[in-house]
Amino acid sequence: MKSFISRRIAEHIEAQRNKFPVLAVTGPRQSGKTTLLKSLFPDYRYVSLENPDIRAFAKDDPVAFMAEYEANVILDEVQRAPLLFSYIQTAVDESGQMGQFILSGSQNFHLLKNITQTLAGRVALFKLLPLDLQELNDSGMLPQEYTDAAVRGFYPALFHRGIDSTVFYANYVQTYIEKDVTELINIKDVQGFRTFLGLCASRAGQLLNVNALANECDIAYATAKAWMAILESSYITFLLYPYHENFGKRLVKTPKLYFYDTGLLCHLLGISNGSQLKVNRLKGNVFENMVLAEFNKANQHLYLHQQYYFWQDSNANEIDILQKTADSFRAYEVKATQTISRDLFKGLDKFADAAAPINVIKTLIYGGNEDQQRTNYRVQSWKSIYSTP
Repeated sequence: MKSFISRRIAEHIEAQRNKFPVLAVTGPRQSGKTTLLKSLFPDYRYVSLENPDIRAFAKDDPVAFMAEYEANVILDEVQRAPLLFSYIQTAVDESGQMGQFILSGSQNFHLLKNITQTLAGRVALFKLLPLDLQELNDSGMLPQEYTDAAVRGFYPALFHRGIDSTVFYANYVQTYIEKDVTELINIKDVQGFRTFLGLCASRAGQLLNVNALANECDIAYATAKAWMAILESSYITFLLYPYHENFGKRLVKTPKLYFYDTGLLCHLLGISNGSQLKVNRLKGNVFENMVLAEFNKANQHLYLHQQYYFWQDSNANEIDILQKTADSFRAYEVKATQTISRDLFKGLDKFADAAAPINVIKTLIYGGNEDQQRTNYRVQSWKSIYSTP
């Protein structure tokens, strides 16, 4: 076990602390926000609005609360006392002090709503997601096979405290999903929501069809939409949107569904170890999800501000990950196989033909452990995804 794993986002937070009066860090529960912020700002007071007494103080008497915590303070789960945002705005405008307040929260929708309404231009916003592959690699904790990495998951507690994945995710679902998430929108049918979550897991890496989810779960379409939105804002799932430039073809315009953490995904699918994943029919979906999650994590942890898409035409020609640069495309094919064959490059070649004359940089990310630089392609191991963006 390791007490603390260095987070790549830390240097980027440090770089902005003297440039903005407010720094805000969002991310899923248990992603390590509190640990990180306490280590980066050891001289700041830490105040959690999860504490009912503290929350009551902030809501009932915000003037006295702000007088008590007027500067050099970390306000955790600050979205639970939304009135504070206006007082924070006034405080930073009057003081002109950089790094005056550090805000954190696990509810992306509520936190961002208050930030955009009251703190626009005053805040540097960061997202801390579960551990990424380079962080695990640098700490010597990266498993040898992707199946083991995917099933174990990437939340810090799994490594800091050596918690068994099955135990961790069973508790995570019960406490942070069934309790926290359902309270947000007052879901009374917790079992129905759990069924909905399981159906989402079975569709990871696929085009999102909310209507089909609603029908299978026997709920209204509007309810399914609301439940999907809350899963996104709580950092359980995210969507990858299609690239729309048509190159003369009809294109799919529906987003694809992914989970932020494959450990949770595998738990919901009933996969408890790497051996089970190797023979599971959804192995390819889980691997693709892991790769997409790594792109997402690298984008946030390295503060890259990049946009990623997928591309699929009406003939089912597809690129799993697509990035548009100023003068080219970066196209990524994702395959769980550990054996490289010529057929794996067909999708990349078809996209290159469709995109011509624009240059396409073609990369295959696969389940093996060796990188290769071929004449027309880059072949990249899952272990080195972190070096992709």
